[in-house]
Amino acid sequence: MMGAAAAFDMARSPEVDAVTLADSDLRRAKDAAHRVNKLTHSRKVTAKHLDASQESDAAKLMRGHNAALSAVPYFFNVGLARAAIKAGCHFADLGGNNAVVRQELAMDKQAARRGVALAPDCGLSPGMASILAGELMRRIGGRVDALKIYVGGLPQHPKPPFNYQLVFSVEGLINEYAEPARILRGGKLTTIEPLTEPEEFHLEGFPPLEAFHTSGGTSTLPETFAGKVDECFEKTLRYRGHLAFIRGLYDLGMFSSKKKKFGKTEVAPRTVVARLFEEKFAGDEPDVVILRVAAHAGAGVASFTCVDRFDPETGMTAMMRTTAWPASVVVQMLASGEITKRGAVRSELDIPTEAFLQAVADRGVHIEYSTQLLAAGS
Repeated sequence: MMGAAAAFDMARSPEVDAVTLADSDLRRAKDAAHRVNKLTHSRKVTAKHLDASQESDAAKLMRGHNAALSAVPYFFNVGLARAAIKAGCHFADLGGNNAVVRQELAMDKQAARRGVALAPDCGLSPGMASILAGELMRRIGGRVDALKIYVGGLPQHPKPPFNYQLVFSVEGLINEYAEPARILRGGKLTTIEPLTEPEEFHLEGFPPLEAFHTSGGTSTLPETFAGKVDECFEKTLRYRGHLAFIRGLYDLGMFSSKKKKFGKTEVAPRTVVARLFEEKFAGDEPDVVILRVAAHAGAGVASFTCVDRFDPETGMTAMMRTTAWPASVVVQMLASGEITKRGAVRSELDIPTEAFLQAVADRGVHIEYSTQLLAAGS
């Protein structure tokens, strides 16, 4: 879903000469490349076969490219980052898994010696949300009481019983629901259980939504802003009722990767749930993405808000526009040298925010900045 959308954005950029779109299914890669070339009225995109688990093959393919983007499930990203270092190719991915990101960041010195930049977490959240969080901290300066991120990809017209539609990797979705969330509380890094501390979220034009902790979204923000922020978290947004359904599956152990024996068959519950989610959450209804990043300092709040919707002209979902396109922008910045950092790149610190925001705006993704003074007791 995200790979083809990123290839589209790269191919329509005048500065990009050529794009290679690789997949383990060559036919799928060819079909996607054909669609992208047709949409962009170009022949920039070429399809290749690649098994993402084969590190040496990935390194061979990356050679001759300025930068690469991983849009495969997160558990391939450590090997792909190593391949990029070997190939001398800048590397970015969509991130989302805390343990994987830390393994990538640990390659900092190795990558820097090779003149390679590694930029994990370049999607929506973590990614664009992290960039906006860093910008809020720079605009406010000093300490803030809280840095709060709310984000959700939702169907524009929810249908019961799930009121949800799968718009990105099912493995990434389950990872968000199953793994601990990393937050700052009292200025100290801590981990808490996912699917906890629900609250209502209100935005004009939408019914009241439920917000709750999930994993991966804060990524490196707690380490970066420890001592400067008392509270930092990211919560996922869903329509009412979805949390209770997902929490039931979590409590039953349905997100466990530990195999269980059923008769003569061994299977991990998570594998079964992933396939069922792909089936039951499937759909092609128009979607909407909501993102709010807010910094609270005393009685004041500064925030960035983005609401983006499915584009019928290109067939791009809102999740593609707000995940794949920002990632493509970062990759192009790496390739052009606009991002000068080598080694580990952190979105909240190392990506030129003004240039990023302009590039996103040029693509029709609108982000509104606002400030307000809260009345006592609000």
